Amino acid sequence: MAEPTIDARVSPLAHLAERMRAAAVTGARGVTLTEWPFVTMVNLRVDPASEAADRIEKTLGTPLPRQCGHTAASGPHTVAWLGPDEWLVLSQAEATAVADELRAALADAPGSVVDVSANRTTLELSGPAARQVLEKGCPLDLHPRAFGPGRAVSTTVGPVAVLLWQVDDRPTYRLFPRSSFADHLARWLIDAMSEYRGPEVP
Repeated sequence: MAEPTIDARVSPLAHLAERMRAAAVTGARGVTLTEWPFVTMVNLRVDPASEAADRIEKTLGTPLPRQCGHTAASGPHTVAWLGPDEWLVLSQAEATAVADELRAALADAPGSVVDVSANRTTLELSGPAARQVLEKGCPLDLHPRAFGPGRAVSTTVGPVAVLLWQVDDRPTYRLFPRSSFADHLARWLIDAMSEYRGPEVP
């Protein structure tokens, strides 16, 4: 009989889980912060005009985004534009399977497929005050006229380098910092959220 598989992974922010829960604010100025650990992330590089890119698009079930800030989604996959020939594939599917399928589609064409799931973690900031919290330390114009659902760009937040993705218009944002900087970013966000517990200053 096979031995049961034990997942011994510890997320970069497991030690702050209770502090993030306690930092949640409810009401009209509500905002919450949670970690989504162990999200599958695969870095993809390929010439977007190549036959290999066509094969990859069929594998993912969606065209590769061609413009800065754009994302595309299909099934368990979301693809974020990182550069003219570079994308980050975020997926609910198992990392090894996603990377193997993309490598098979790339075949011997120039490019690369690298599982970078352990390189970053995922923080989700959500609620009516989420944009105001981010605006304390993000240089982007996050107003809905400039940045909305489906947009994802590389930027800094307080002052950690992240990929910032707006998921919906609640608004909900997902931030992808390097794992080694996740503690600093989470503590910064917890501090930035604290003022929304009190009444709005006229």
